[in-house]
Amino acid sequence: MEYLSSLNEPQYEGVVNTEGPSMIIAGAGSGKTRVLTYRIAYLIKEKGVDPFNILSLTFTNKAAKEMRHRIEQVVGNDARNLWMGTFHSVFARILRSEADRLGYPSNFTIYDADDSKSLIKTIVKEFGLDDKVYKPNVVFNRISGAKNRLVSWQDYLANPLYEADDTAAQKPEMGRIYKTYCLRCFKANAMDFDDLLFNTNVLFRDHLDVLNKYQHRFKYVLVDEFQDTNVSQYLITKKLSSVSQNIAVVGDDAQSIYAFRGANIENILNFEKDFPDLKVIKLEQNYRSTQNIVNAANSVIARNKGQLKKTVWTSNDQGNRIELIKSVSDNEEGRFVSSAIFEQKSQNSYKNKDFAILYRTNSQSRAIEEALRKAGIHYKIFGGLSFYQRKEIKDLMGYLRYAMNTEDEQSFRRIINLPKRGIGTTSVEKIVVAAFEHDIPLWEVLTNIDSFLPGRAANAVRDFVTLIKSFKIYVESKDAYEAANHIAKNSGLLKELYEDKTVEGLNRYENVQELLNAIKEFVDTPEVEDKSLSAFLQDIALLTDQDKDDAGNDDYVSLMTIHSSKGLEFKNVFVVGLEEDLFPSQMMLSSRDDLEEERRLFYVAITRAKENLYFSYALSRYRYGRLINSEASRFIEEVDPSFIFVNTRYGSREPKLGRSDGPPSFNSNFARNLMASKKAAPKKPMKYHQPSANFQPSDTSGLQEGMKVEHPKFGFGKVSKMDVEGANKKAKVIFEDFGEKTLLLTFAKLRIVE
Repeated sequence: MEYLSSLNEPQYEGVVNTEGPSMIIAGAGSGKTRVLTYRIAYLIKEKGVDPFNILSLTFTNKAAKEMRHRIEQVVGNDARNLWMGTFHSVFARILRSEADRLGYPSNFTIYDADDSKSLIKTIVKEFGLDDKVYKPNVVFNRISGAKNRLVSWQDYLANPLYEADDTAAQKPEMGRIYKTYCLRCFKANAMDFDDLLFNTNVLFRDHLDVLNKYQHRFKYVLVDEFQDTNVSQYLITKKLSSVSQNIAVVGDDAQSIYAFRGANIENILNFEKDFPDLKVIKLEQNYRSTQNIVNAANSVIARNKGQLKKTVWTSNDQGNRIELIKSVSDNEEGRFVSSAIFEQKSQNSYKNKDFAILYRTNSQSRAIEEALRKAGIHYKIFGGLSFYQRKEIKDLMGYLRYAMNTEDEQSFRRIINLPKRGIGTTSVEKIVVAAFEHDIPLWEVLTNIDSFLPGRAANAVRDFVTLIKSFKIYVESKDAYEAANHIAKNSGLLKELYEDKTVEGLNRYENVQELLNAIKEFVDTPEVEDKSLSAFLQDIALLTDQDKDDAGNDDYVSLMTIHSSKGLEFKNVFVVGLEEDLFPSQMMLSSRDDLEEERRLFYVAITRAKENLYFSYALSRYRYGRLINSEASRFIEEVDPSFIFVNTRYGSREPKLGRSDGPPSFNSNFARNLMASKKAAPKKPMKYHQPSANFQPSDTSGLQEGMKVEHPKFGFGKVSKMDVEGANKKAKVIFEDFGEKTLLLTFAKLRIVE
């Protein structure tokens, strides 16, 4: 068992204690992936468990692939027999095997978010509703939220509370849209992303023989990133492991940041209630970051009330303190970041890939991008338009999907007149309406088009039907690449793109060729047993954001939201835009739970850094087309000041920049201070007020302008303005040593000075 020799004691315990329910609480950078992979390897190699009896669930295909590779290094090719993958990919596999139980064919289509929103837009239009009220995004999120809570359209329509909520939101038709959306998906032999979980729950609820089969197949169930599971995911895993009780969940409640996607932190906080015999193992040693970074992160997350207690520590070097930078504007913030990256690369031989710039919202990237471009620094934005969302890719994918499933209404609408073949929107609507009015499959209407559509359009439809029939023969008899290549050439798509000699046209043509390359690579991969087009389409449909943004070994600075950064690590991290109402977000201040989630997001940002960490905020920023004055985020104040070095700027003067075609340089003491800070003796920390001996927060419900107050950190001040509108009462206070601050009274802890 040499592979276990590198583990520390808690990690070893997490690997070898395989029987019964276990919860492994893994602090940031504590080696949880190693524990999870070695635990699976231990089951196979040392305990003789058949890989077919192990179910391992992750949140990205990339994570599953890396884990499988590591396990294979220990146990050999047996690792290929594991049931390992994302929740959606594993349960899609089960649903394809058991689809007939739910009235679906095994080759059902998986709709992505764009497909779903397109269908919703069609339904809203058919109902004659205002698409500015029933926005596809809003309706989609409402339906998705219901499915993740396992609320069917029948339950939704029967519950007066949902009706009341929708009426109050001036969207009384939401339930009817939900019902129609589900029925249209079913008629199209399609499931959306949420259906893969929802329908698995229905399958296990209504077909106990199926549940029993998988309960006895999966004798060991392992779940990674357990804090990110929603109600639906937890219920499935709980059912699957209820016979063997051999469930191991790995996660960190301090990194639960996906409530907006339906993740339920209560799953991990209350796990012991469902499994009283639970063994809890804590991985508390951080192998990633310096002591200063680890301790700073601990000082922040300690403020959250809802958490599982642990003490993360590291034996790594002390490291540099976090540098806090105040900029006059968001543009100046961008220039600071680009200059710091350039100088760090010059001084310390870092590469671009050693840097990440993290922000709360995607819109913050503009000023950073401009500065990086001027500095000639190669960068990449994560979370933008992915390869598989480009029009030309979705067009070809539409043909591939329709050749697989001729009831797929969304793919039909996409390709029926692409390239143009004289079938207009009116004819398309007549075809779809005919299928619904006569309650017959869409393909039946198309193959009997003369009964439903007269004239030239009918001739064009007949040609289309003949084309699709020929494609279906290829799909059924050839592998994914041969079928896709044939369809790309004979559909006319490749020809049309090739004839467009503009730069954009050439790029689109190359993108389609790249898709065909990806399919060829899929077919040529030895580990892939099913080389059919159906298997490839499922693979693509189930890609996560991180999988889509994988770009090989290119050397670039990574720009991304903090949500996108989870699970990643970088030597140098800039957390920018640390301003009130931006981070924490103004939308996350209505409750303690929301604020604690924002604080966990800040904790995730801090713990991405290995060597150097920068906090940055601007005094003004363009938002929503207006220049808005800003103030430093409360989260900066929550970091123990002994771990922060305040890099003093020089007032509001703009830094002198170098030429626009080269890297900017700071001709000021600031630049020298910045670089010297890496070598100098410990800096003087921020000095906060020492609270009075009798300090006790007052009831601020009667706080008024002109009153004198004491803050535990900012000291004494005078209330200059009260803002009592909305749910959150705020007060502007001018402090003697810290200037004007806007404080949320719910959390400010002010003492009214008599």
